[in-house]
Amino acid sequence: MRRPLLATAAVLTLTVLIPSPTLAHAQSNQQNEPSAQESAPDVPDAIAVPAGQQVQFFVTAKGSQIYTCQASADGKFGWTLKGPEAELRDRKDKVIGQHFADPTTKLPTWKLKDGSEVSGKAAAHVDSLDSNSIPWLLVNVVSHAGKPGLLTNVTTIQRVHTHGGKPGNDACDESHKDTETKSEYRADYYFFAPAK
Repeated sequence: MRRPLLATAAVLTLTVLIPSPTLAHAQSNQQNEPSAQESAPDVPDAIAVPAGQQVQFFVTAKGSQIYTCQASADGKFGWTLKGPEAELRDRKDKVIGQHFADPTTKLPTWKLKDGSEVSGKAAAHVDSLDSNSIPWLLVNVVSHAGKPGLLTNVTTIQRVHTHGGKPGNDACDESHKDTETKSEYRADYYFFAPAK
């Protein structure tokens, strides 16, 4: 009578210890996907994402906005945005990529450690809730590069919750032409793709 019980116990133990292929596959997939579905931020209509898109993932950028002292068409000097230079961090504050101006196109670019990359152009903006901060943006992706990854299907990006980033009070005149200044900033970026 004891042997059948021992055999049954052994089978049950093996069943618990050896995960099914389906479970193992689900666990491995979860490591490559964002941990939870993000909700879109609450934004003014001017920078709302077109219908039919959903948030793929979220990052916080921490870094600088770089400005160059340039003359405008009317000859007046002022600080012109050259581009961002920032680290992209996930919800766990882990660095997962970089934000910069593409050296060739000069477009703002987001590149992740998974090898995926996008560049975009601002389609709309609204003033930040903080008057000393750069605007919130709606950005349309214009090019994809690199390997398949989180950015592969991204078509639209929102920059929100900005802090800082406006040029400082450094002198900008003919004697300072082409000089650069950096202004620290922080912002949240939401990446959208067509809903599946």
